[in-house]
Parts: sequence; C-alpha cells; structure tokens
Amino acid sequence: MKFSDLKKDTIQKEISEITSSDEKAKNLEIILNIVNSINSSLILEDVLELVLKYAIKLTGSDRGFVVLKNSEGQLEYKLGIDSQNNFLKEDSFNVSTTVVEDVFNTGQSKFIEGALSDTNHDPSKSILRLELQTILCSPLITEEKKIGVIYVDSKYLHKIKIKELTDTFEILAGQAATAIRNAQLYNGQVKAYNALQEANSLLIKAERKALKSSIDSEIGLSLQGLVHLALLEIESLTRNIEKSQKDFEDKFKSTDSIFFDRLKLKSKVAVDSIRNIQKYAQVLLETSIMYLNKDSGDLNQTIQSVIKYISHMKKFNKITFQTEFNNIPLCVYDSEQIQNLIVHIFSNSAEARNDASIKVNTFSKENKVFVKIEDNGPGIPKEIYQNLFDLPTQNKTGYGLFLCKSIIDRHKGEIKLLDIKQGTSIQFYLPIL
Repeated sequence: MKFSDLKKDTIQKEISEITSSDEKAKNLEIILNIVNSINSSLILEDVLELVLKYAIKLTGSDRGFVVLKNSEGQLEYKLGIDSQNNFLKEDSFNVSTTVVEDVFNTGQSKFIEGALSDTNHDPSKSILRLELQTILCSPLITEEKKIGVIYVDSKYLHKIKIKELTDTFEILAGQAATAIRNAQLYNGQVKAYNALQEANSLLIKAERKALKSSIDSEIGLSLQGLVHLALLEIESLTRNIEKSQKDFEDKFKSTDSIFFDRLKLKSKVAVDSIRNIQKYAQVLLETSIMYLNKDSGDLNQTIQSVIKYISHMKKFNKITFQTEFNNIPLCVYDSEQIQNLIVHIFSNSAEARNDASIKVNTFSKENKVFVKIEDNGPGIPKEIYQNLFDLPTQNKTGYGLFLCKSIIDRHKGEIKLLDIKQGTSIQFYLPIL
C-alpha cells in the first residue's frame, strides 16, 4: 500500500471516530433530556405518553405501544401513539405479538431491520400482513424485575443496526422502566391512601354512631331511674303536706291555709316537670337503639378486609398479623359494626405494644361462629378484669370495649376475655341464624 493511501485511510478512520463520538454525545444529550422529562411526573398516564412520544421521535417510527404486566402476570395493553401524537385504540394493537412476548419472556431486546424479508420472528405472519419493515422492541426492566415491553415499528426501512441507535433505545427503555415503576408505586400509594381514608371515614362514622347510641342509652336509663326516685319523693312530700294541712285545720279550726296550697301547687309543678323529663328519657332510650343492617356474610372475609385496610395506617406498620381461618358457615350480621369492633380490638393491641404480633383464629361449633384475637402485648391489669366491658370509670378509661360488648349484645352473641399467660386474648361469637 502506498503511503498516500495509508494516510488517506487513517484520516478517514479518524473522521469516522470523531463522527461516532459526536453521535454518542448527541444521543447522550437526548437521553438526558428525555430522562428529565419523563421523571417530571408521577402520573402513570403522563409518563407512558412521554415515553412513547420520545421513543417514536428518537427512532423515526410510525407508531409505538407500551404493554405492562398486570397483577396476574400477563401482558396488558396500556397505551398506543402514532407519529402524529394521535392516541391509538387497543384494537390497533395488532403488532407482532410473537416478538413482544419473546422480548418479555427472555428479557432481551429485538431490533429487526427488513422485517418483510425476515418472518422467522413471527410465525403468524403478522409482519407480512401489516407490511412492517422496521421493529424495535425492548423489555422494561427495573430492579431486575420485568414490568412490561416498549415497542415501536414502521413501514419504512431504517438502518437500525447502528449500535448508537440500539444502545440509545435500550437506555431509553431502562430509564422508562424506572419512571413507569415509580409512577405505578405512586399510583398504588394514592389508591391505598384513598381506600384508607374511605375506610377510616366509615369506621369513624360507625364509631361515633355506636358511641352516641351507647351514651344516649346510658343517659336514658340513668334519667329514668332518677325520675322514678324523684316522683316517689314528691308523692311522699305531697302526702305529708296534705297531712300537715289537715292537722293545721283541726288544731286551729281554720280553713285559711294558703301556705299549704302554695306548697301543693309547687309540688304539682315539680311533678309535671319531672314527667316531661321522663318523656325525654324515654325518647333517648328509643332513639339509642341501633338497628342492625344485617346481611349474610363470611366473617373470614370481613376480618381480612379490616387487616387489608389498617395495614396501611401508621399505627399498624410494625404490627404482624397471623390468621388461622377455618371453614366456617355463613352467618347473618352487620358487617360495618363487626368491622368497627375488630378495629377497636386491633387498636388496643397496637397501643399496648407497637410491634405486637396479633393472631386471629376463626372456628365454629354448636351453631355459633367464634373469633379469637390474641396478642403478645403486656396484657390487661387484673384489677379491671371484672369491669373490662363496662362503661368508663375512674379506674377504667375508654369506651372501646364497652362499645364492642354493645355490638355483640345487639347480635345476640357473647364477648369475653380469655385467661392466657402472656398478652391479651379476646373471644366473641355470633349465632348462626
């Protein structure tokens, strides 16, 4: 080879390397801009749209699709966009499914140039039917977990076997996977938070309703007792006034006893007032009755739903739940009130020990469905064993267990404390109706 030819080849190689270096720098800048854009949002729909638009623009493709793994582990269509930024309906997802599934299963990208002449990738010949020339498909992988696939194609032939383009597309897929996963986690947190807020709202309403009912009932009963005593005392006072008036008239031979008449009038006014109080007490008793919204249900499912909801709450983030659900028959109960009861018991365990282990066991016998809830906390002081489910006193605070007993009483069941060596164990049953 002549020196001039060698020199020419060397210069050409250096120019090629400089061009390649410039291309890599340009692609790196594009990727950085893309990363900044797709990470600017945590809304899943926005992230998917940005990812596809950039993928189509980067590769010069006609259209693109994102499919994500659903809760059952199957690929599910999420979004499709064409080069004009038009959204594509799911029925437009008539792509080379063999390529998509293969990429997801193997976790390896596929770049097909001249797809019409290479149908080995798709035995169903969808490539021929769609007249596709160029296909780029990469898995969406984050933290070594496959979450889906990004796919673009075109009816025009592109030189995609250029390493810079394929590397850039794979980098885009990697960054997209991270952004999509973050958006999915955020979306999951939002849903969990909304569900928790709804559950808390329902439980608070139920608790207030039950508390008001119990307080109204207690006030009504107390008032009835006081009214009864007051009426007896006034009747006795009236008899004494009448006797004193008669003695006065006999002794002084006078019927001018205005003083006694005034006393009797005041007694009558007092009786009328107490009778009105008695009516109000009766109204409190009548309105305090919480009518059960009973329906046939599975207690196992009710308990599971409570655990699912409260597990997201800060109070229970260190609590470990263990369940032993036996096959139990359906029974008729008010699920809202029973959920309220279970939350009270769980809350007591969490307040006594923030990292408690709570065991829940269900079983049935003698036409009754039993639920036993046991924890490994410090237990309940012996001095309040006898009045554990009574109204609060100076030695016993809180309405929680009193409300629990009220709920079980309304269901014609029974709740009691079981004697164990460590922790607290509460058991209740509902009749099978």
